[in-house]
Amino acid sequence: MDSSDLSTLSMLDLAKHLYPIPRSLTGEGINLSFKIFQAIHPEFKTLSFATGAEVFDWVIPPVWNVKNAYIEHESGQRFCEFSVNNLHLVGYSEPVDTVIDKEGLLKFLHSRNDLPDAIPYVTSYYSRRWGFCISHRQLLDLPEGKYRCFVDSSFAAGSLNLIEAILPGESTEEVFFSSYLCHPSMANNELSGPVLLSAILTHLKQMNNRRYTYRFVLLPETIGSIAYLSRRLDILKGSVVAGFNLSCVGDERRYTHLLSRKGNSLADQALSVALLGRQNVVTKSFAHRGSDERQYNSPGIDLPVCGFSRSKYGDYPEYHTSLDNFDVVTEIGLHQSFEVMKDIVDAFELGLFPITKVLCEPQLGKRGLYRDLSECVASSTDERLVDDLSIRMDALVYSDGETNLFALAKAAACSLRKILSEVQLLCDHGLMESSGKPFLN
Repeated sequence: MDSSDLSTLSMLDLAKHLYPIPRSLTGEGINLSFKIFQAIHPEFKTLSFATGAEVFDWVIPPVWNVKNAYIEHESGQRFCEFSVNNLHLVGYSEPVDTVIDKEGLLKFLHSRNDLPDAIPYVTSYYSRRWGFCISHRQLLDLPEGKYRCFVDSSFAAGSLNLIEAILPGESTEEVFFSSYLCHPSMANNELSGPVLLSAILTHLKQMNNRRYTYRFVLLPETIGSIAYLSRRLDILKGSVVAGFNLSCVGDERRYTHLLSRKGNSLADQALSVALLGRQNVVTKSFAHRGSDERQYNSPGIDLPVCGFSRSKYGDYPEYHTSLDNFDVVTEIGLHQSFEVMKDIVDAFELGLFPITKVLCEPQLGKRGLYRDLSECVASSTDERLVDDLSIRMDALVYSDGETNLFALAKAAACSLRKILSEVQLLCDHGLMESSGKPFLN
């Protein structure tokens, strides 16, 4: 499939295209996956880190590749074939070719008795061992006898790679998007974040004049973000005003806002109001961290990055198993996640600091912006009628050039999408103007 065909794929179809590729922290699978995103977005450039190099307190691991792996019973029946499902092999398994009995084999098998039909995802990146993953139901049915355990894998010097794209704007201040691309065939945990990131990048590329600069990275989780920060920290600390780590964004079950470590960053403000009015919204403290937001919020790093998920990693039963498939990830789920991020991007691009241009309340009626019949509306301190007019009036009174759109939406008790439409309407009528004043000095 050439780049023109790839660029026309929906988020769901792109995820399905990537799904069979066997990925890990390094090696042919993740590099091929990077090339697919680079074919869609030539703006993505590769950053490489040599194996054995120190990145802060970590060391870049050797490059791992797999040609084949399986378990074969003495009858000739095969189990845990890597070519059938790449989750069957423990990640970073060392090469082995040995014959053992069933009792010995069980020590090298991993299963989930709580999910008897699922193949679990297991890795051993930094300790040399080998092993296989199998559904618990199949494990219980393994026949007695001898088994050949075969892993044709290799470790080599080379590089760990990641890709970075920068879309420049009028301001050098940046909005940052990060996701990871290092797991084998799992749809929500692995592929939903990257395809959403790609869709956001496409949306921004369609804008001729961007206010802000946007930075995108796809990388292997944990070691990749640590390596990236080791090379880009000074730039990021001097430019990023808001960042979002995208993970598990493809299902329809809920929305999850994982707060930044400080809990009140501009990214937190943005995501909280972008989710207003949506069903099943969960806000979790940084104590529930688990992805690359751990690195971006580390003391001394302190980037304003929060996490966005639908069903957060670890919070849905299919997580880290073969059941994390396209029964979990849907086109609707992905599109709803895109709408959330699009609203945030559009807020930055509209101008985060609107200012009302008239003194006192403007005469909205002559502009067709006010109901032409006065009526009494019941209200109380506990419940407020939030309609177009009340939001419109709040937009006017709070737009002082110092209150950003996210705080404005919160004050008006409405979604970010709604405040954007009202501010745009008022700007179109000459009652307000938008401003993109800098956050960083």
